[in-house]
Amino acid sequence: MEYRENYEEWLSNPYFDEATKEELRGIAADDNEIKERFYRELEFGTAGLRGIIGAGTNRMNVYTVRKATQGLANYIVKNNGQAKGVAIAYDSRRMSPEFADVAALCLAANGIKAYVFESLRPTPELSFAVRKLGCIAGINITASHNPPEYNGYKVYWEDGAQITPPHDKGIMDEVKAVADFNQVKTMDLDAAKEAGLYEVIGAAIDDAYIAELKKQVIHQDSIDAVGRDLKIVYSPLHGTGNIPARRILKELGFTNVYVVKEQELPDGNFPTVSYPNPEAEEAFELGLKLAKEVDADLVLATDPDADRLGVRVKDKNGEYHTLTGNMSGCLLADYEIGQRKATKGELPEDGYLIKTIVTSNLADAIAKGYGVGLIEVLTGFKYIGQQILGFETTGKGEYLFGFEESYGCLIGTHARDKDAIVATMALCEAAAYYKTQGKTLWDAMVDMYDKYGYYKDDIQSITLKGIEGLQKIQEILETLRKNPPMEVGGYKVLKARDYQADTIKDIATGEVVPTGLPASNVLYYELTDDAWLCVRPSGTEPKVKFYYGIKGTSLEDADAKSAKLGEEVLAMIHAML
Repeated sequence: MEYRENYEEWLSNPYFDEATKEELRGIAADDNEIKERFYRELEFGTAGLRGIIGAGTNRMNVYTVRKATQGLANYIVKNNGQAKGVAIAYDSRRMSPEFADVAALCLAANGIKAYVFESLRPTPELSFAVRKLGCIAGINITASHNPPEYNGYKVYWEDGAQITPPHDKGIMDEVKAVADFNQVKTMDLDAAKEAGLYEVIGAAIDDAYIAELKKQVIHQDSIDAVGRDLKIVYSPLHGTGNIPARRILKELGFTNVYVVKEQELPDGNFPTVSYPNPEAEEAFELGLKLAKEVDADLVLATDPDADRLGVRVKDKNGEYHTLTGNMSGCLLADYEIGQRKATKGELPEDGYLIKTIVTSNLADAIAKGYGVGLIEVLTGFKYIGQQILGFETTGKGEYLFGFEESYGCLIGTHARDKDAIVATMALCEAAAYYKTQGKTLWDAMVDMYDKYGYYKDDIQSITLKGIEGLQKIQEILETLRKNPPMEVGGYKVLKARDYQADTIKDIATGEVVPTGLPASNVLYYELTDDAWLCVRPSGTEPKVKFYYGIKGTSLEDADAKSAKLGEEVLAMIHAML
């Protein structure tokens, strides 16, 4: 009953404030709630912290945030990086400004200067600020697209990407080593400012960030020609994208931008959606309603921290089509690489398109079509950032484009995380360019399918909450690991990859070779006819995800094959529950 002891400790220890204790007294009769809050410490993983806001060791609160920051501070000091400082940003979620200040004042108490944004900012701008200011690290207070009750704490290293080996393990070890809340330092805000350890940042970084985005424009001539004719509906989904997205579009010459008023202002309760995720249909209900009223060409929505961009595009018949993350990512990859080749005459010999292992095989076809290299990395944009850093440090390789299936991409290298602001800009630019060719974005999408093949990708997921849910997710992975399927939905398994064991097994020959990627609890099955299936637990939500893709002979054939495989995958999931 250690969780009860932890609960009683928080109630009796004078370190914890009265409001926290009052909240905990309110659950005194609910043993299960006490267990959920205190059975473990909120895990500091490779992506930092993410959890439900509330009192307890397994919750996001000022104490768990401060404790994590003390561990980060200890790691920075051990690496002699304290003189460089740390940039801190936050989003529109509940407690985000408070958590940002708690982190800043802990850093200050450890002699590390904190550069804190004056108000909410997008994740990619934090990534940009880390490198712009020459910081050793960055902290972003956000839970991205999680439900309203969540918040999170992401750590970036000096290259501007989220932490990767060896820093992730080093920081995790230091956080775990902070065993007592009394070891955690803090100081008064005024004292930190007076000591030069707390600096507010804002407009200067904004201007520099926007200037970098503008450098990525390829066809300003197309924007000048038809930018005023395009009608764009945009929603920040109550998050951080409103000001920077509208600013970049306005400054480039897109004047017909209609913002979804009900979702314009920051609101951590996300009152118009149950789940502020641009992948969800409900996120677009208000935007599509407005689009039909104004006859918009495209409808865009950024998630709360503006690193992911959801897309709907209108065809010539007035029908709106959903572009999944794979579709919009491939559309932008084809546009950026294709137009770079068209305008410059050639592409770099060592240029690369980078994608994650759960991203569409259409990306492979695009890379092959342009004769550029393709690099596949684990899920998580930080691994794409890691490749960019590798190019810079070795002088070998040039980044052309990188994306993942969950609506995240990066154009340029100003940031080392996915950037929905630059994606918004680029997609509108592409719409303008294709408009000068007499085409819609949907026409461009169909053209791409005609050229490379009718690839279709989808995902099924099961949410399993609480302690029992985590155990069940692990059981599903272990069952598949011990008894890999030989066939899925009529497709034979050709190769089985186990990224945790670092193996790729050829089913026909039995030959085993390494994956060449870091260890991760992910299983991947290469299937016949260019189909595939990947299974992985979510890193941010209590879910197990099943990604899959097929290649059809037409749009209709691809839809049918994808639907059939999806049904088979669901049946396989339910058989394991």
